[in-house]
Amino acid sequence: MAMTDFLNESYELGPIRPPSEAYSLLVRVTCNCPWNRCKFCPIYKNAKFQLRSVEEIKQDIRAARAIYDKILENARESGNNVREAAAALYSNAPGDACRNVTLWMYDGGKNAFLQDANTLIMKTPGLIEVIKFLKATFPSIERITSYARSQTAAHKSLEELVLLREAGLSRLHIGMESGSDAVLALLDKGVTADDHIAGGKNVIASGISLSEYVMPGAGGRKLWREHALETARVLNQINPDFIRLRTLTIQPRMPLHKDVISGEFIRSTDEEIVEEIKLFVENLDGTSQIVSDHIINLLPVGEGKLPEDKEKMLEVIRRFQALPLESRDIYKLGRRLGIFNKLEALNDPALRREVEQVIGQIGPGELDDVLFKLMERYI
Repeated sequence: MAMTDFLNESYELGPIRPPSEAYSLLVRVTCNCPWNRCKFCPIYKNAKFQLRSVEEIKQDIRAARAIYDKILENARESGNNVREAAAALYSNAPGDACRNVTLWMYDGGKNAFLQDANTLIMKTPGLIEVIKFLKATFPSIERITSYARSQTAAHKSLEELVLLREAGLSRLHIGMESGSDAVLALLDKGVTADDHIAGGKNVIASGISLSEYVMPGAGGRKLWREHALETARVLNQINPDFIRLRTLTIQPRMPLHKDVISGEFIRSTDEEIVEEIKLFVENLDGTSQIVSDHIINLLPVGEGKLPEDKEKMLEVIRRFQALPLESRDIYKLGRRLGIFNKLEALNDPALRREVEQVIGQIGPGELDDVLFKLMERYI
């Protein structure tokens, strides 16, 4: 089948999704973010929030199904299995929609993610209709997830959330960022610690899996301790299924960048953030799974299940902190350059020499600024 056969089929996609949804079928339910004032987020600035109609969303799902059917036909004609056909088409797929379907099919076609920043804001009957239509169109889907805001989750009734779960909504990803009211105000997050607790508890009570995102470094040097302790306190009350770490990174497209330039916000260094994370983990209770699955985190292997893996996670941090200063600097730079993917990579002589050659070109006192600049590449 010629690639031109796919050109007439497309559908609307949003700009982001969680790393854990990399292979999910993406369905844009709302456009942009209804709050859109967070100082750390550059994604939706100057873009108006819009609710999409149920029929618009259904039409996109139909378009995805048409692409899916053409890939199945291609597999039959070529004698390949579906995974082989999807892989063969991926790199030459005409457009993001086709690439999304091929990637999803390559991974088995089991997961879907509803975009954009807060699809839970959609009226419940319409969202239920969309979810049911999606599952009817793609019976292979086993998990449907979405972003949500704590306030929205708190304002939905428990009955509504239960109905959404029964329709097929499996998991909600909520950007908590911090449990400190002072840090939340600094970030212009538009929620309070109490909002986080109310929304999180509501989701947990409904039986929908909850993934809360925490932002190490969000308090800067001034509020790092309060940020760590208050975030742990709030999460202990919610006890979400997942706690995901996303280290604060600041680049010029973010409103927070102006606060850095003015000196109002002083960024924590990698070493300071490691100490913050240690304090945070030390004060966590509950049974959450802690996940550090983003390249922007310095110590990606520092993860595990509470309470049994807490000491293991802390040991990774202590091992880093116990390294000589030179080795810590080499690891930090190697990680930010994408050369190291775990602490043990320091023991690879070839990789270490590669980083040492670069660090030798950095002037005294300039390393932290270089690391900040390197981190901008991942946002």
